[in-house]
Amino acid sequence: MKRLLQPVPLVCLAWLALLAALALGAGAIAPHDPHLPAIKHRLASPGALYWLGTDDLGRDTLSRLIFGARTALLASFESVGIGLAAGVSLGLAAGYLGGWWDRVAMRLADVMQSIPALLLALALIGVLGKGLANAMVAVGVIFAVSFLRITRAVVLAEREQLYVDAARVLGLRPFAILLRQILPNIAAPLIVQASIALGTALLIEAMLSFLGVGAESNEVSWGAMLDTARQFQSQQPLLPVFPGLAITFSVLAFNLLGDVLRDAMMPAGTAHPRAATLAPAAPADTPPPPAAEDALLAVRDLTVAAPGGAELLSGVSFHLRRGETLGLVGESGCGKSITAAAIMGLLPAGVGVASGSIRLGGAELVGLPESELRRVRGKRAGMVFQEPVAALSPVHTVGRQLVDAVRAHEGKTGRLSGRAARERAAELLAMVGVPDPRRRLDDYPHQFSGGMAQRVVIAGALACEPELLIADEPTTALDVTIQAQVLDLLMDLRERLSMSVLLITHDLGVVADACDRLAVMYAGQIVETGTVEAAFARPRHPYTAALLAAMPRGEGSGTALATIPGRVPPAWDWPAGCRFHPRCAHALPGCAAAPVALADGVRCRRSGELHLQGTA
Repeated sequence: MKRLLQPVPLVCLAWLALLAALALGAGAIAPHDPHLPAIKHRLASPGALYWLGTDDLGRDTLSRLIFGARTALLASFESVGIGLAAGVSLGLAAGYLGGWWDRVAMRLADVMQSIPALLLALALIGVLGKGLANAMVAVGVIFAVSFLRITRAVVLAEREQLYVDAARVLGLRPFAILLRQILPNIAAPLIVQASIALGTALLIEAMLSFLGVGAESNEVSWGAMLDTARQFQSQQPLLPVFPGLAITFSVLAFNLLGDVLRDAMMPAGTAHPRAATLAPAAPADTPPPPAAEDALLAVRDLTVAAPGGAELLSGVSFHLRRGETLGLVGESGCGKSITAAAIMGLLPAGVGVASGSIRLGGAELVGLPESELRRVRGKRAGMVFQEPVAALSPVHTVGRQLVDAVRAHEGKTGRLSGRAARERAAELLAMVGVPDPRRRLDDYPHQFSGGMAQRVVIAGALACEPELLIADEPTTALDVTIQAQVLDLLMDLRERLSMSVLLITHDLGVVADACDRLAVMYAGQIVETGTVEAAFARPRHPYTAALLAAMPRGEGSGTALATIPGRVPPAWDWPAGCRFHPRCAHALPGCAAAPVALADGVRCRRSGELHLQGTA
């Protein structure tokens, strides 16, 4: 909604509201009869009697523009309405039913889209006859093909969602599932496409009327006004200006409004258009575990969804106390990096937070505009990425990048000078253990080893001494010796700066050395939380136990390393019920029956009866 209150969409809405008012009240607003000729005033210039002049028959240009708005809007909404009704209906059926329905519909669409739109419209008008109504029916058929393709594409992904299966289990008929379940969930892209199509329809109507196959002689059309202007432009140069501007502004208004609706309804990092109905068959943990009173970071019931509707995260809840290090562990594809990206407001384009809350020091981060998030990043929360060289610009010196980080959060008043910012950058390098820091400010990233480059990235993350540091696999690309040095550095900095650290890693050995508590993540969900000592000594979830069993222990040759069978499923194919049950040695048939809530720090139906083996 905030995007619609920006200057550009407000201007577009104001223009379209003006057109609608003129169209509805044309008879009362127009100063003259748009069809009444006045030969003695033909081709008159703008004046007191005729504000915008007259045409070749002496008809008032302003009055014709006002009545032309009615024609333009009626024609646009007629054609788009026909396209929506026919295209969405066929797309729903083709996408949901599949089989020969889908094949026949798509072959028809392929044939129709192989013909240029204007030629197809002229051919249909030749069959249906001239006239604005027939012309817009022809245009509506063209739009129907476009809406059919869009609807079918989103329904193909949507029909696989759990809420559709739940509707089938409840006994809903296919027609009810399509209209009451699927259609509301795919409305966002259709609304955006319809807005853009309205501008296109207006332009096509003007084009057809210009060619003489659109509006009749007793109807006023901006396209027909342009055709008249073409013939008498040499005698009255202003004649084509006003209808041309009306068409241009109207088409731009519809298109720009469509762009704004697209960004508002499908942005990255904000509410997802399917937030209200994402997988109702899989209820969220209710209520999520309360965060500790001294929690700096509190993530509650966080669900992140991709454009196709796949849930990358489902009901993720955890908290991080002040001065604490929390380890977030799990295999690749479990959602650890997506969790970090959601906290920092760095989700990929098209991926959004569907529901839940992320609070940093009591301030809600979900839904914050980009300008507000920029004040949080760096100043209150820093992040260290797993590829240090990739996180640094190769064309700028390290000093330039650190100076930019230092000065990014300085106010307009009291802004650090270049010299002071450079001194601060040197201090940061010294703080993270880079030798000869002042000289190395002029070096480029490729001149640093992997370990030193990671220290530079950490220095940049600490430029404003944030309260929270998110370290996403900070030691993955480093050798074992350097890994230990970087971890020691992070822990030392945590103590010196009184930071909280969210450490994302695959390595449980790192967790044992560096973390106070851990949160184990699998398939987009938190499956166990607790202190490191308790989780290692007595894991409560089979996945945690399997990860511990797979840790190398240096027990000598001849001992086979334990593995977890299978792999983490992709986000669009999460298993029903407990998501770990297909790989779990302790799974029972009931584990696949229904989703499992996170209760008392564990997400397992059998946690109370299993005695899982831990490690020292």
